[in-house]
Amino acid sequence: MRVLLVGAGGVGGAVVEVAARRGFFETMVVADYDLNRARQVVDRADDPRFGAARIDASDAAAVATLAREHRVTHVVNAVDPRFVMPIFRGALAAGASYLDMAMSLSRPHPERPHEETGVKLGDEQFAMAEEYEQAGLLALVGIGVEPGLSDVFARYAADHLFSRIDEIGVRDGADLAVSGPDGRPVFAPTFSIWTTIEECLNPPVIWERERGWFTTPPFSEPETFEFPEGIGPVECVNVEHEEVLLIPRWVDVGRVTFKYGLGQEFIDVLQVLHRIGLDRTERVRVGGVEVSPRDVVAACLPDPATLGERMSGRTCAGTWVRGSGPGGEPRQVYLYHVVDNEWSMKEYGAQAVVLQTALNPVAALEALATGAWQGGGVLGPEAFDATPFLDLLREYGSPWGLREGG
Repeated sequence: MRVLLVGAGGVGGAVVEVAARRGFFETMVVADYDLNRARQVVDRADDPRFGAARIDASDAAAVATLAREHRVTHVVNAVDPRFVMPIFRGALAAGASYLDMAMSLSRPHPERPHEETGVKLGDEQFAMAEEYEQAGLLALVGIGVEPGLSDVFARYAADHLFSRIDEIGVRDGADLAVSGPDGRPVFAPTFSIWTTIEECLNPPVIWERERGWFTTPPFSEPETFEFPEGIGPVECVNVEHEEVLLIPRWVDVGRVTFKYGLGQEFIDVLQVLHRIGLDRTERVRVGGVEVSPRDVVAACLPDPATLGERMSGRTCAGTWVRGSGPGGEPRQVYLYHVVDNEWSMKEYGAQAVVLQTALNPVAALEALATGAWQGGGVLGPEAFDATPFLDLLREYGSPWGLREGG
């Protein structure tokens, strides 16, 4: 297996740290718009299988050219979702399979954004499924932690824990805190603010068997969810996310939601950004230059990859499932994965959120390399047997858990 990793930021750097401990691949080219950043990631790995290159992820032809130059078999997209389609098309043009951790962007319904879907997450990729299939290639979409591991949990529950599933709810919460130089808590998102604004301010999507996909206003249906391993109760709200668009395609389920424990301060900040237009991606003229307001916000906040030494606490990603157990009895479970920031920094030198995301594309690559996962076209993680993947997480020293009762 020969891999092109596009993106040497927080998640891309953590992918390299995880992959360096595994022997399933021949080479991995780490490519970034900033060549020095790619070289720094490769130098830290100190492994001859890794090399660095410069790439413009917005240019499909550039992606294809670099992939062909290095005889790449698999392209891994570790940049934010605005670059999904050029990388997706570039991989196809180069004859390489493709993996990402976030899918092509949505566009709200022009008249009824809080009732009906417009262009849904992943629609542009699924529209090209036949092209990937005819080329004998796989596009494995949404294989981070959420989406990704949460989708694998849904498949595991359907295959091993339930005879009927009434509802699947992905629930994400944490007790992470970031301290400033004076030791006091500061506002600092632990994941890409560009992506966070996109998913949190777009209308959340819900799936119901009778209605299909529909939308609600942002931050709707608040609930308090009890997270495991000492995190405790966190208020979670509806957020647009890929699992709701993926899980019903492969799992027979009555309802699917995604709820995120953002916290009131974070919600307040996002709402203010929206009200004053700083969430916009369209460029505006400032003096003699044109800039995207959202890019300015991202530039003003600290890089999430640099927060590890100032962070404490744990992050939890998981899938709550309600239905009937194998014998027809009522059952609820919560399948989850927790990463403690102190452990992730000590073990991998990566903060908890980016490491939790990075573990999963590496495990997926290994499952594909060994033949445990096989397929063609555009597929989500639910399309594969969950057991080999979950076994790999244990091998990686980051096991998952199951709590009865939801």
